[in-house]
Amino acid sequence: MKIVEIKNRSDILITKLFNLWQESVRDSHHFLDETAIKTIGEIIPTALENIEHLIVVYDNFNTIQAFMGIESHKIEMLFVASNMQGKGIGKRLIKYAINTHDITEITVNEQNIKAYEFYKHIGFKAFKRDEKDDMGNPYPIVHMQL
Repeated sequence: MKIVEIKNRSDILITKLFNLWQESVRDSHHFLDETAIKTIGEIIPTALENIEHLIVVYDNFNTIQAFMGIESHKIEMLFVASNMQGKGIGKRLIKYAINTHDITEITVNEQNIKAYEFYKHIGFKAFKRDEKDDMGNPYPIVHMQL
């Protein structure tokens, strides 16, 4: 497995990451219906193109297993392929982010209990809560820091 920071973001790569995002969200964000996933999904390609640091995990066959986006020392997105969850990839990405980009914060949907508990296990602590997400939707966001 290799972790690669992506500078040149091709349309093909963005499509692969978007597909992984959709799969991961359907598997972990049970509080979202298909309409919400589609609406949120409309901004994902642009977010992937514009995030300051885009880090991708490839397996030995060059298949994307996970990705993470970092902006201003904060993890803005972290998604792992459904079949790879629980195998240490998320933990490796967070350690990479801490060591390489000095991250100190992450945000998580409050209703994504599995992710929230994972970040707590890694050492993040909640310090702020927003009632709505960045798009104004009624999905509370928890801000966490090391």
